[in-house]
Amino acid sequence: MKGDYQELVDEISALLGVPATLENRDFGLVAFGAHDSDDTTAMDPVRTRSIMTRRSTPAVRAWFENFGITRATGPVRIPAAPEAGVNRDRICLPVRHRGVVLGYVWLLDADPGPTDRQLDAAMEVAARIGALLFDEERAGTGLSREFGAALTAGRGWQRDMAVAALGEALGPDAEGLHTVVCVAPWPDETPAVRTVPSAAALTGAPPPGGSGPPALAALIRLRSPDVLDPALTAAGRLRAEAGTAATAGIAVPRRGLAELADAWHEASAAARAAAAESRYGPVAEWPAIGPYRTLATLARGAPPDHAVRPLLTPPHRDLARTAEVFLDCAGQASRTAAELGIHRQTLYYRLSRVQQLTGLDLNDGEDRLLLHMALKTARLRAPDPPFQGLR
Repeated sequence: MKGDYQELVDEISALLGVPATLENRDFGLVAFGAHDSDDTTAMDPVRTRSIMTRRSTPAVRAWFENFGITRATGPVRIPAAPEAGVNRDRICLPVRHRGVVLGYVWLLDADPGPTDRQLDAAMEVAARIGALLFDEERAGTGLSREFGAALTAGRGWQRDMAVAALGEALGPDAEGLHTVVCVAPWPDETPAVRTVPSAAALTGAPPPGGSGPPALAALIRLRSPDVLDPALTAAGRLRAEAGTAATAGIAVPRRGLAELADAWHEASAAARAAAAESRYGPVAEWPAIGPYRTLATLARGAPPDHAVRPLLTPPHRDLARTAEVFLDCAGQASRTAAELGIHRQTLYYRLSRVQQLTGLDLNDGEDRLLLHMALKTARLRAPDPPFQGLR
C-alpha cells in the first residue's frame, strides 16, 4: 500500500514539476516526493519537520485549516507566512472520496505556477489517492474492531471466536511473529486509524480487569523475537501522540494469536510498571519489570490488605515511602537513610510509626514480605499511589 501512495505522489510531482507531499487528514506524513533542486527555500521549517518527524504541529495544522482546506473540493492556494515557518507559497490539493476529505497533497507554488490543466490532472491523481485511503481506513477500522474484541472477550468460546475473526481479518500475517504494545493513558478509547510502522492493528481497550485509565493497544509485526525496534518505534510515536504523561509497555513476542490475552496482560502491566517506577520507563518491556510481573497478576480491584491500609492514606505518605525504601534496601538502615536524605534517628522513628500503624513486625520476614508487596501493588493501582512523587 505504501508503494502505491509513493507512486501516485511521484506521478503528481512529475505532472507539476515540483516535489509533492502527501499527508493524511490528521496531518501525518504518508509519502513525499524527492527534492533534488538547488533551491534551498523549498525545504522550509514546515516541510522539513513534516518529513523528519512524519507529522505537522497543531499550530501548523490550524494555520492551513484557516484557509478552508477541510471543505475545499479543488486546489487551494496558501500564501507564505515566515512567522509560522511557512517560507514559500503553497498549493493544497484536497484528497477526497465520496465527499469526505481523507488527506492533502502539498505543493510549493511558484511564479509561474502550475496551469489549470496541470492542476486538473493532479486532482485526478488525488482522487485515486482518496480511493486508496478510503479502502485502507475501512480495512483498518475492521481490524481495530476485531482486535478490540479479541482483547476484551471473555474466556472460552467467545475468546476463541474473536481470535478466529481477527486471524481471518489479518490473513497470512496472523501466524507471524507479533508483540503487543500498550500505551496509557490514552485520550480516546476509540482511536482513529493512523499510520504506525509495522502495526497490524490498533484499538482502544480497557486494561485487563476493566479498571484503570483507557489504553491503546497495538499489535506490532516483528521479524525477529530479539529485535524489538519496530515496537519501540511505535511505542515512542504513540506516546508522543497521547501526551507526556503516557507510558508504554511491550509484551514478550509470540507467533500467532493464541496467547493474545496473555500478551495484552504483559503489555498493560509493563506500562503500569513504567508509570509506577521511573527507572523502568517511559517504555518498559515485560521481562524487565522484575517483581511487578508477579504483582500484576493480583486482582487490581481488590482492596489493600487491612493491616497496610492505614499506611496508604494521604496523611502517611512519608511513612509509606520510608517503609518502601527501607524494604528496597534490604532493611539496611544506613542505605535507607542515605537514599531518603534523612538522619538515622528520623528513620528509626518513622519505622516505629509504621509498625504502630500496621501492627506488622519489621523484624519478621513474612510481615516484611506482606508490607513490601502491598506497597509495590499500591504503585500499580490507578490513578495515583499515595506516596507517588516522594523521594
